[in-house]
Amino acid sequence: MDDGFELRMTDNRGEGVFSTRSFQLGEMVLMGRIDRELDHNHPHASQIGEGRFVLHGGLIPKVNHSCESNCGIRPNASGAHDLVARKPITLGEEITFDYAMRNYSVEYFPDHCRCGSCQCRDHITGWKDLPAQRKVDYRGFVAPYLISIDKKAAPGVAVVK
Repeated sequence: MDDGFELRMTDNRGEGVFSTRSFQLGEMVLMGRIDRELDHNHPHASQIGEGRFVLHGGLIPKVNHSCESNCGIRPNASGAHDLVARKPITLGEEITFDYAMRNYSVEYFPDHCRCGSCQCRDHITGWKDLPAQRKVDYRGFVAPYLISIDKKAAPGVAVVK
């Protein structure tokens, strides 16, 4: 059975996950599952709440970052992140998401971003460092706790819902 994705080598970023079929806007691409809880944030950690971090199992840890991603985040019942198409994905396209869609703070990628997008921010950043317009663009495709953290960090300032 074809799940719609497979692990392959990329041209410049090591392994990546690629589509083996097309996906439509809003369609679930990869279902997340939590491998284990962590006691702190680190390069492979996924934030699942204000102070909670986990390692995902399956192929989600192999999905590369892009500043102009084709997938977004939707937490499932377990708190793990499902990847959902935020635009149509074609057969053979690399599946990507912006790491800022899951982590409020990202401080573990000191090198320049290599996503190659025309919207590249030059560095992989967390939600707190995204421009306001990018937060608006990601509406409906980010972990809801990021919005809550924003509200606490800047009370009285309008934030994206």
